[in-house]
Amino acid sequence: MTVAAAFEQRMRAREARELSPLATPSYPARRVLEEPDCGLRTPFQRDRDRIVHAKAFRRLKHKTQVFVAPEGDHYRTRLTHTLEVTGISRTVARALSLNEDLAEAVGLGHDLGHPPFGHIGEDVLDRCLRERFGGAFHHWEQSLRVVDSLERDGRGLNLTEQVRDGILCHSGRAVAPATLEGSIVRITDRFAYLNHDIDDAVRAGVLDAAMLPAEAIAVLGGSGSARIDALVHDLVEHSAAAGEIVQGERAAHAMSTLREFMFEHVYLAPMARREHSKIETVIRRLFDHYCTSPELLPPADDELATRVTDYIAGMTDRYCIRVYEELAVPRAFGL
Repeated sequence: MTVAAAFEQRMRAREARELSPLATPSYPARRVLEEPDCGLRTPFQRDRDRIVHAKAFRRLKHKTQVFVAPEGDHYRTRLTHTLEVTGISRTVARALSLNEDLAEAVGLGHDLGHPPFGHIGEDVLDRCLRERFGGAFHHWEQSLRVVDSLERDGRGLNLTEQVRDGILCHSGRAVAPATLEGSIVRITDRFAYLNHDIDDAVRAGVLDAAMLPAEAIAVLGGSGSARIDALVHDLVEHSAAAGEIVQGERAAHAMSTLREFMFEHVYLAPMARREHSKIETVIRRLFDHYCTSPELLPPADDELATRVTDYIAGMTDRYCIRVYEELAVPRAFGL
């Protein structure tokens, strides 16, 4: 018997032997369009590869996490954030004997629908849609749309039901995920962004580490790596005892305190607000431009609001700025 012929049987036996009864099994694959399984990858591993090879995944390297077009080489982007979330999620899943491959696929795909300029770009695009069309924009819904309908020239990636659910439900503002692996990504997303945003803010000179709330630091630690380690250990121990993905009250309170601090001193600080107004100008101008000139959009059968949203949300920061400059900045010409 070939390796491929025996692969599924071996993986099923391994999962039955090693995974928790609460874990999501890799088989059978549940996809909208049925297709033969890969002979050398589980369905979730296949989903992981489809996401990594997607164009939307590659664009994440030029999308803002917190700082727009930073000059330094060491600031996070949406791509590095995605990789950090995925790594933490796999650690938690492994420790709890859950399905690492499912946690990995959800982690890699969770932010594919994020528009340019981070959460500020998301907020502006949402307001544009509400004002003009009575609609709304949520990046977690757009992430699912990317994998379902936009990748592969509209054919989508045909991901498994469990990965799709984890992507759609990864935000704290969305409904709860159907799997424990999806629930892991939902909370480790916060572990990652809070701590790497602190690191980037200190590096940028926006924040003095001595300003961080002392109570939260005493609970979680004085460095980003220490805080993530503390949060992961807390999550694993409390989740193992509860049979669901939960934090301990002390760690959850400390994380909430840090989050409130970051909103006050970084995310909504005066320096950030100055950039917010510029971002709003750029996205509103492009939104209005494509609404009045839909012939400039890629051809599609969707309604105008959806076409404009798909196009702008898919832009990288630098492409968005370049298009805006072409519209708004006069070009010199030779005499």
